[in-house]
Amino acid sequence: MAILASAFKEFSTGKLRQFVERIEFCLGKLSEEQIWARPNAASNSAGNLCLHLSGNVRQWILAGVAGQPDLRRRDEEFAAQGGVGREQLLVRLRGTVEEACAVIEGLPETRLLEVVKPQNYEVTVLAAVYHVVEHFAMHTGQILLLTKAATGEDLGFYRHLSGGGTGGGAGEPLP
Repeated sequence: MAILASAFKEFSTGKLRQFVERIEFCLGKLSEEQIWARPNAASNSAGNLCLHLSGNVRQWILAGVAGQPDLRRRDEEFAAQGGVGREQLLVRLRGTVEEACAVIEGLPETRLLEVVKPQNYEVTVLAAVYHVVEHFAMHTGQILLLTKAATGEDLGFYRHLSGGGTGGGAGEPLP
């Protein structure tokens, strides 16, 4: 069982780090204006999504699993219309994810089935980690789409599948 717990933690933290790399790549292609542009009133900007991902990871892993205070202001993540620059967004996101990865990596196998209550949901620690990775994946995809729409460029993450290179870096899939 220990090998499964280890594989789960390694894969989860690897994916979170990969998603952050892809978001960094995308924000590097966007102007500050594009980072905060919303396609319509019902949609979020890449900036909102970065704030939201930081808040979600902090609430579910750092507060829910690690027991830190839950200071999240979820509505403010979506209400923001700027005021946080690219570097600030990336420092916040990268820092939160690295802190969460340290928590996940340090989890003893026995904690994975412990019940925690992030955001008033009763879930196991394993389910909390799984939720965060799935949630991060979904919003990373939205940021990729916003970037492609704003730039008109193929981001090249899967170019290696078409014979156009070896992949690597932010485009390297995890085994």
